[in-house]
Amino acid sequence: MNYTVEINKIRLHAHHGMMEQERHIGNLFEVSVRLSIPYRFAKEAFERDWLSGAIDYAEIAEIIKEVMAVPSCLLEHVTHRLRTKLLERFPMVTGGEIKVAKLTPPITAQMESATVTLSW
Repeated sequence: MNYTVEINKIRLHAHHGMMEQERHIGNLFEVSVRLSIPYRFAKEAFERDWLSGAIDYAEIAEIIKEVMAVPSCLLEHVTHRLRTKLLERFPMVTGGEIKVAKLTPPITAQMESATVTLSW
């Protein structure tokens, strides 16, 4: 049995992109993270209402902010760095999904966002 912890659409200003202007001025991004954890690692959280037995979503949000603060050219690189940091902090995670969306990409077309998703 597994359970899932999610952070949905945290909005941040960051400096990712291929164009120098994107890395200088920055852009608005939304990041969503879904982590799957075996129930046995959260037994205390479910049965005793103890935070020590859960994955703290506030820590996930802090990791997202930390990783997003370091500029990258590609969103693929950003999602990889997020996965690496999250798994370092939460090695009990068995699967997940990370979405990084650039809300106003420098493209001459109307769109909601340009998104890269990494699933495992």
